[in-house]
Amino acid sequence: MTARFENKVAIVTGAGCVGAGWGNGRAVAVRLAEEGARVLAVDRDPERLEETLALAGPLRERIRPWSGDVTQGDGVAAMAAACLDAFGRIDVLVNNVGGSAAGGPVEMSEEVWQSQIDLNLKSVFLGCKHVLPTMLAQRSGAIVNVSSTSGLRWTGAAQVAYAASKAGVIQLSRVVAVQHAAQGVRVNCVVPGQLHTPMVEVRLAKQRAGGDVEALLAQRQKRIPAGFMGDGRDTAAAVLFLASDEARFITGTEIVVDGGMTARCD
Repeated sequence: MTARFENKVAIVTGAGCVGAGWGNGRAVAVRLAEEGARVLAVDRDPERLEETLALAGPLRERIRPWSGDVTQGDGVAAMAAACLDAFGRIDVLVNNVGGSAAGGPVEMSEEVWQSQIDLNLKSVFLGCKHVLPTMLAQRSGAIVNVSSTSGLRWTGAAQVAYAASKAGVIQLSRVVAVQHAAQGVRVNCVVPGQLHTPMVEVRLAKQRAGGDVEALLAQRQKRIPAGFMGDGRDTAAAVLFLASDEARFITGTEIVVDGGMTARCD
């Protein structure tokens, strides 16, 4: 396999996972290491990072875990500093932290609304804020922000804050991409659809199907024209392409990874 990221350094946020298996961030961190990158893998839960390192096997030598809260400016500044201290540069930033909460404006409390904006959108803003100065000084860098098809259309459940914040991630990415295109920094989005990640079984089944994992999986799969659900490794494949030099002429856009779901009209 071509080492597309040899001699490059990447930060991946949300590189742990709420359960066993391939969540988006975990898959991205391991695949970047597999293709030659040195990776700062970030999560607020050290135990989840240990699970990522275990799944990485011998590649764990290329992955350095770092625990912190990416919804807090001081924490994100420390994350960027830790990467520079460890590796001397930052070539790739993958802003992957996120999670949903059920409810529309009537049902949802102001506190949940704000926590969703912080988790899904503020974390992306802070990642860009504290990593961009390094990339601009280098006059090179690739940022890939992970959004969601919920930011594009109704995906089966009222989750107004998640949908609004993930739509915000897409537009934030476009604005930052245009602002810094002439300075050698590219910014794009990956927009995953209804994947079978550990979060579905650990968290979403309780929210939407009374804990019935199989019922939720069947419900989600019915929406996908491809007839099956991808997982975090499909997200990772799109992220790695956009972060690589193969995508040197691509900025300010999105790759939707959803098996054709958002192309349907029903």
